[in-house]
Amino acid sequence: MGKVAVGATVVCAAAVCAATVYVVRRRMKSCGKWGRVIEILKVFEEDCATPIGKLRQVADAMTVEMHAGLASEGGSKLKMLISYVDNLPSGDEQGFFYALDLGGTNFRVMRVLLGGKQDRVVKQEFEEVSIPPPLMTGASDELFNFIAEALAKFVATEGEDFHLQAGRQRELGFTFSFPVKQTSLCSGTLINWTKGFSIEDALGQDVVGELIKAMERVGLDMNVTALVNDTVGTLAGGRYYNSDVVAAVILGTGTNAAYVERASAIPKWQGLLPKSGEMVINMEWGNFRSSHLPLTEYDHLLDFDSLNPGEQILEKIISGMYLGEILRRVLLKMAEEAAFFGDSIPPKLKVPFIIRTPTMSAMHSDTSPDLKVVGSKLKDILEVPTTLKMRKVVISLCNIIATRGARLSAAGIYGILKKLGRDAPKDGETTQKSVIAMDGGLFEHYTQFSECMESSLKELLGDEASGSVEVIHSNDGSGVGAALLAASHSQYLQDSETS
Repeated sequence: MGKVAVGATVVCAAAVCAATVYVVRRRMKSCGKWGRVIEILKVFEEDCATPIGKLRQVADAMTVEMHAGLASEGGSKLKMLISYVDNLPSGDEQGFFYALDLGGTNFRVMRVLLGGKQDRVVKQEFEEVSIPPPLMTGASDELFNFIAEALAKFVATEGEDFHLQAGRQRELGFTFSFPVKQTSLCSGTLINWTKGFSIEDALGQDVVGELIKAMERVGLDMNVTALVNDTVGTLAGGRYYNSDVVAAVILGTGTNAAYVERASAIPKWQGLLPKSGEMVINMEWGNFRSSHLPLTEYDHLLDFDSLNPGEQILEKIISGMYLGEILRRVLLKMAEEAAFFGDSIPPKLKVPFIIRTPTMSAMHSDTSPDLKVVGSKLKDILEVPTTLKMRKVVISLCNIIATRGARLSAAGIYGILKKLGRDAPKDGETTQKSVIAMDGGLFEHYTQFSECMESSLKELLGDEASGSVEVIHSNDGSGVGAALLAASHSQYLQDSETS
């Protein structure tokens, strides 16, 4: 019996020893994997770093590219498009004006009643219309007929407040958010379609001409006064309420900037200088790129996998379309190389763009002790449970991605202010107030992003200069802004000035 007991004891001891070794190895393996998670996190943080010196380099590069883009067509990654808007709203505009906003699968028709400086926007009415999918890939006439018919129906609902003077045409501002080569304030040829549209016979055509022909076919007498994009519209809306607005920036699904330039500072401008001496420039700044931009392996792969490799580099690291996708790509690497979500990779984590920026914003804003929102969002989207330790890593990633985007946005704005000579007070001169009109869901709804952008801009400007620069929210540039530009460029402007 003694030998059996001793044998059993030895077997038990061996089993315990083996179990201990297994547990220790598991822990060591687990520690090794977690160490790899932290390593990936730290490398990403270093690669995304935006110290103030780097931001100044980005701003200087932006200013150089602005000069190059103004000098000649194709001279820069920044298109620096001449908008032909040389007369921004002042607040004195009166009467009622229409806007048509076509930028996606829906379009809006709007009318705005303006009452001058005293009453400003007295009344506005709008209607949103869905475009039937077949019209998005059909013939040009079919799409524009559909739009003109909807516009005519909307005009038919004018109330008594909207009274048209005898002998006058209704006037319209047309926001067309597709790539266009503008040839005048109220004409521009379509370069290509985006957002699911593919209407071959519209390519190379004047989109205003197409709209006018369709309005004539449905018996609608309306003059298209201005063809604008949403960024220029945001600038117009901002200037209408605040005469110190010098630039507008959209930070939403995409990103862009427009600003007021001295017409004499545009070498590629061939026409007569406008009376105002000013010209609004549509920068198309999403296409900016520079060796100073802090790009990571994830950005390079995202760009490579995109529909437009090598293009829109700034947009791909600061705009709402891409921030959530960058987060997904870093988490996928952690899952593949460090078993972040366990031994298997969540299948949904492999789906591009499954993590949207609003989701990232909601997680980043989570201040609960157990980061419940982070856990809930990851469970809903990726169908995986998470520990508090994992959620803290996700918060860190959100912070790194949003901080880089916000600080680079601030550097871009600082670059515009430098180009305008408004980045520092000048000796012996009264400090000029400079207001930046902002719009877009990223700026409006992602609080950590917008707060970081504003604080970074102040850091770049310094205490003295930052006191004369203000960032404001200017809503609905694509709607009201277009109507305001129709008003400020009205064919009846001289009549009202002389009467």
